[in-house]
Amino acid sequence: MITGTLINVAAVLVGSLIGLTFRSRLPERFVTILFQGIGLFTIVLGIAMAIKAQEWILVILSLIVGGLLGELLNLEKFFDTLASSAGKRFKQGGARFNEGLLTAFLLFCMGSMTILGAIEEGLGNSPNLYYIKSLMDGISSIALASGLGVGVLFSIIPLFIYQAGLTVLASFFGSFMPELMINGISATGGVLLVGLGLNILKISTIKILNLLPSLIIVVIATLLFIAFQ
Repeated sequence: MITGTLINVAAVLVGSLIGLTFRSRLPERFVTILFQGIGLFTIVLGIAMAIKAQEWILVILSLIVGGLLGELLNLEKFFDTLASSAGKRFKQGGARFNEGLLTAFLLFCMGSMTILGAIEEGLGNSPNLYYIKSLMDGISSIALASGLGVGVLFSIIPLFIYQAGLTVLASFFGSFMPELMINGISATGGVLLVGLGLNILKISTIKILNLLPSLIIVVIATLLFIAFQ
């Protein structure tokens, strides 16, 4: 049932290992320029995803409510502690580890291809979308890991949980996500990517981790919006 997800995880794993091998052999100035290039690309991709929003009020409300919830739970502090622990083991700063993991997860999981691929596989069809996505993610992970480090490798954990979870849901509920919800998730993820890109370029210090609950809130908000139409 989750063959496509497993192949996707394997592609990111292999790509990340290749990228980390390149990173260890690159002078710091090359790593820095890769880092900056990824930051710019993240912003542009985030904008491209964000403009897909059909109902901007849902995205805005989700970011506000999700941000307040994340701040209440203090997710930033919790993940910083985990990242610092893992970062020390792999000789990488906690902030850079978080940026690598978050960037990879949002890039690999927030697009409509992820959701449509989960529905395709969950309904028992061949996971052709996930095969294409695996190739794209594998190539992308080489560049990401070269610039952002080992956090990209660890993104396979939330990637697996997210995609496998969507696939299992699709197997029970069929094509359960209307287009409005798919675009809402993609747009909200796009806004987070813009903020993350600004952080990578050290233009801002937006608490992206505290805004992550907005990805759940946008699903609930969309369901309520559809129900009361």
